[in-house]
Amino acid sequence: MNWYEKLKEYFPVEEMKSREHMERLLEEKGDVYFKDESPQHVMMYAEFETFIFIDYVWVSADTRGQGIGHKLMEKLKEKNKPIILEVEPIDYDDSDTEKRLHFYRREGFTHAQAIGYTRRSLATNEETPLEILYWSPNDESEDLIFKQMRKMYEDIHTYKDEEIYGRAYQKADEVLSFDENRECDDILENLNVPEKA
Repeated sequence: MNWYEKLKEYFPVEEMKSREHMERLLEEKGDVYFKDESPQHVMMYAEFETFIFIDYVWVSADTRGQGIGHKLMEKLKEKNKPIILEVEPIDYDDSDTEKRLHFYRREGFTHAQAIGYTRRSLATNEETPLEILYWSPNDESEDLIFKQMRKMYEDIHTYKDEEIYGRAYQKADEVLSFDENRECDDILENLNVPEKA
């Protein structure tokens, strides 16, 4: 199975970019968009001057719990920039969603509660609410994380979208919002009893 098939099998269809989209990012934005891969993992991420965005992380089921995810995070943390990613809220029918949140909590990520993020999938045409997690070496504000998330959305998620998909994704203003009074529980704080690593 190649790297794209591994990601496609693991991530919900509404969160997946097309293979063409990801290959074009790797080719045409190779100074920003990267693939880190081994037989046990695939990590797709964008590194900008002031932050990193993790697009996808897959670790093979056989090797989960062996510290591969931790090593990947450590490698990114060494760059000393905020690290941002999107996660689905817990789906109790899918135990992986909760495991992912436990993992990111252990890695020191914070839930950006002031950032609202709902985007329509071009694959399913459904609205998908996601939450933003971030790790910050210098205690960056959620306002700054919001600005970085906007840049990533415009540069990576919607890159040549009309050309690739035949129609455009929503504009950043329709998808992302910032409200310090947003009614939102901390999805990391409300996890059940912590799992063992």
